[in-house]
Amino acid sequence: MSENQSRAEKRIRRHLHVRKTVTGTPERPRLNVFRSVAEIYAQVIDDAAGKTLATASSVDHELRDQMQGLKKSEQAHLVGLTVAKRAKANGIQIVVFDRGGYRYIGRVKALADGAREGGLEF
Repeated sequence: MSENQSRAEKRIRRHLHVRKTVTGTPERPRLNVFRSVAEIYAQVIDDAAGKTLATASSVDHELRDQMQGLKKSEQAHLVGLTVAKRAKANGIQIVVFDRGGYRYIGRVKALADGAREGGLEF
């Protein structure tokens, strides 16, 4: 049956499998990553309260000017730095990383490296 599933359906299935164990708490919220073909989004989420604490994306108005002429992985690194800066402004130091069912390569890894460089621990 898995032969009939699309790549997106397989990713969603992997993500749901991981989400059974990876949850965000008030002490250690979840850093969630979503990437589309053209853009990348990151959120710091407290699953216990159901609230988003910090967010950044490649479509942010603040980052749009800095994104011009950068490769997608460089944009992801910048998004990681930004989400780390915004999370630290809210008093968040430690997070748990949720790669969203994506492989830990390319843009996902660049975002994680940027978040670590920005001061988040995971």
